[in-house]
Amino acid sequence: MSRADPHSSLLTPTETISFLQRAPIFAGLSEADLQALGKDFRHREFAKEEVLFRQGDESRDLYVVFKGKVRIFKISPAGHETSLNIFSAGGIIGEFALLDGEPRSATAVALGRCSVWQMAADTFLSHLRSKPELALQTARLLAKKLRWTAAYAEAVAQYDAAGRLLHILLLYNEQFGEELEPGKRYALDLSLNQTDLASLVGARREWVNRLLREWERRGLLQYEDGKLTIFDLPRMREERDWRIEADGGDTATP
Repeated sequence: MSRADPHSSLLTPTETISFLQRAPIFAGLSEADLQALGKDFRHREFAKEEVLFRQGDESRDLYVVFKGKVRIFKISPAGHETSLNIFSAGGIIGEFALLDGEPRSATAVALGRCSVWQMAADTFLSHLRSKPELALQTARLLAKKLRWTAAYAEAVAQYDAAGRLLHILLLYNEQFGEELEPGKRYALDLSLNQTDLASLVGARREWVNRLLREWERRGLLQYEDGKLTIFDLPRMREERDWRIEADGGDTATP
């Protein structure tokens, strides 16, 4: 079960400001504005697989990821999951329902233990009205998420399922990847199991398992317990680009 605490009891004012400055949505705000924002957050801890909010919920709160990762996914009428995105420290979650007043459009679940800062919708909207820079940064955040959605839609339209998986892994590597050898080797901890990976591209888990083993055999990457090691980034990009507009869906051969 999640726990809630006033985060001011966990961090000093200086530490609070330092964290908020690292979140893009709060970049450019004065220290006085950041202090005011910090006082209105409460700290919550979530266990692995614990849900922050569900698709269709009427909740409106805003979340900022402090530690860990959160997966966002949609559930079809048939009950199938489609993963949409992953957020790590500094990531902003839940702003759509806050801004348009509609039910939650997706479900958010913790990947491993996760700490978030949570703010009530009315409180955040009050800050938006009184802080023009925050309103501008929120607009930029929405534009960035729209670009991500466009890139995802492009991958769905142009690649076969294997190409889609490679494309999305490459996008996540740009966000979360740890450089091991410049331009070539990277470590990527997504905390996603093979079923989660399959839901990113609309494929079967068994197919993803077979494809990952084939890519490992060929020296492109290695996947183990939610962690991905990219052995050769240029070759991985070449493999993705080769599959552009390829036919086959989840039955495509590795």
